[in-house]
Amino acid sequence: MTISQILYTSRSEEWPTPTLFFDQLNKEFGFTLDPCATPQNAKCRHYFTSRENGLDQDWGSHVVFCNPPYGKAMAQWARKCFEASAQGATVVLLAHARTDTRWFHDWVYGKASEIRFVKGRLKFGAAVHSAPFPSLVAVYKQN
Repeated sequence: MTISQILYTSRSEEWPTPTLFFDQLNKEFGFTLDPCATPQNAKCRHYFTSRENGLDQDWGSHVVFCNPPYGKAMAQWARKCFEASAQGATVVLLAHARTDTRWFHDWVYGKASEIRFVKGRLKFGAAVHSAPFPSLVAVYKQN
């Protein structure tokens, strides 16, 4: 099994954000929109579910926390984060740290205002074990 197969073998592409991790970022940024949520795990008062498809929505001037599905659509989400910031949103993207991928080089590296690599591995949702991948936080905002 290759590394890419391992990363995409989860039964779900949704990885609920660890509460303490979110709380630290929220204290810094004051999030107002979660575009990748379910009613059960929404982190903000305003949110979009998969049915509403946050990729198709206008993020306006919100301060956005984006923990997208960790699947093949990651490039679309990273692109949306960059484009929404160009339209006036401040966006914080939580993603797996796949610095060898096209989406990282096309939509994060050189486009995000800041990239933070998460120390250690996050435990998503109610998981007993840490994620099988390192994570990063990309901050997109206009200066």
